[in-house]
Amino acid sequence: MKKVIIAPSILSADFAALKYDVKMIEEAGVEWVHIDVMDGHFVPNITVGPVVVKSLRKETKLFFDVHLMIANPEKYWREFKEAGADLITFHNEVSAEKNKLVEDIKSSGIKAGISIKPETSVSEIETLLPYLDLVLVMTVEPGFGGQSFMENMIPKIKSLRKIIDENNYDCLIEVDGGIDSRIASICVDAGADALVSGSYIFAAKNPTEAVKSLFV
Repeated sequence: MKKVIIAPSILSADFAALKYDVKMIEEAGVEWVHIDVMDGHFVPNITVGPVVVKSLRKETKLFFDVHLMIANPEKYWREFKEAGADLITFHNEVSAEKNKLVEDIKSSGIKAGISIKPETSVSEIETLLPYLDLVLVMTVEPGFGGQSFMENMIPKIKSLRKIIDENNYDCLIEVDGGIDSRIASICVDAGADALVSGSYIFAAKNPTEAVKSLFV
């Protein structure tokens, strides 16, 4: 059985105690932390910037999975890389020259991913798959935490799994949106390698147990 990557999203953490929440998930056994960056343009919400990433980098050795939900990733990704990102994922729906952006990110020494919103088809990113380290499938509309998982996204995960496996691409499938212990099993069965979970973990009475329940 493959090892599933759990990437708790600090979007749902207590920002007044961010260091302690990150330590808590690290002690619960995760190796990644998901950092949602929102600019108020690509999505209506605004969250953290490179300064927060840099501050957290001093506190943990977790793999920093940075998700840029921003309109101009080509303009800002280097700041997040310098702040300590290990993986930078940007959205297919932005106007950036995607091939060049993937190449630039990877040539800087970190990993590159691309994210697709619920209405975006797998076919739109298929030519990029040989060059990507990760595809992030959004199973909610990006921009807000606490939404319910869209079950009609499961065929998209399965389609990606089939393409990646048939071509032996070295590309992980990550799923983000409405992930709890039940949905985690469904996503892994469909082919997911990594799961992002926010509210389910940080709003739980026992966040450590919530983390452990996702290791399906």
